[in-house]
Amino acid sequence: MGLLVYINGKFVSESEARISVFDHGFLYGDGVFEGIRAYNGRVFKLREHIDRLYDSAKAIDLRIPMTKEEFEKIILETLRRNNLRDAYIRPIVTRGVGDLGLDPRKCKEPTIIVIAKPWEKMYGDLYEKGLKAVTVAVRRVSYDALPPNIKSLNYLNNILAKIEANVKGGDEAIILDKNGFISEGSGDNVFIVKNGKIVTPPTINNLKGITREVTIEIVKKLGILFEEKNIGLYDLYTADEVFVTGTAAEIAPIVEIDGRIIGDGKPGKLTKLLMAEFEKLTQTEGVPIYE
Repeated sequence: MGLLVYINGKFVSESEARISVFDHGFLYGDGVFEGIRAYNGRVFKLREHIDRLYDSAKAIDLRIPMTKEEFEKIILETLRRNNLRDAYIRPIVTRGVGDLGLDPRKCKEPTIIVIAKPWEKMYGDLYEKGLKAVTVAVRRVSYDALPPNIKSLNYLNNILAKIEANVKGGDEAIILDKNGFISEGSGDNVFIVKNGKIVTPPTINNLKGITREVTIEIVKKLGILFEEKNIGLYDLYTADEVFVTGTAAEIAPIVEIDGRIIGDGKPGKLTKLLMAEFEKLTQTEGVPIYE
């Protein structure tokens, strides 16, 4: 049977999990989603992810027909039905079935989907070796056109960046905004370390990452100097350390950007400290799946 997927009130096998070809999530990317992790039988930062899901939905005027508490229960039940303790969870809300026009008023009911599957380290042994990143020509969609803080189903901007990184031999892409400032990776936030201070761009031009916020909390708790400000390519190339954060990626070190070696070419001291502290949190905090 494989995994069970929740779709509009029912659990079905992944081979039977289907939506209509007239669903506007499929036709136009009209919908929102989240990426959530479960560790050691607990869902990490569940409410924060649900809050962001509902904020994204509100930003595109999409009403989710259930409370946040009800949505959380569906996520936990999906994990239980699949007997999962360590997993990646993908809740999705689309505009629903409509016609071939763009008008969202033609979509009467949203489509609610929750997928949960086993998940290992996204970058494998690169957490020990470090990732190679490349800057890409693709620019982040402007915040005055489509705010990056809306985690929408339309991820083509990120995919184009990932394609370019693949062609250039990079493990990850570094995307700039329309002004030439560092925006984010293809699916994660960017941090640099310089002279003992950790710096990351403000979230006007990149996603308000949950892992980003957790990382900042750890940094402040450890008493490490921190600043949020715009940074450019020069700041990346001359940084002592660079790392990215994301739900799927967790905290991952970058050791080379556009052929420039970062620091000594190995994951940096502060980056490794944050990785260890983050792992401690994920193994002990979260909403229990099994009471």
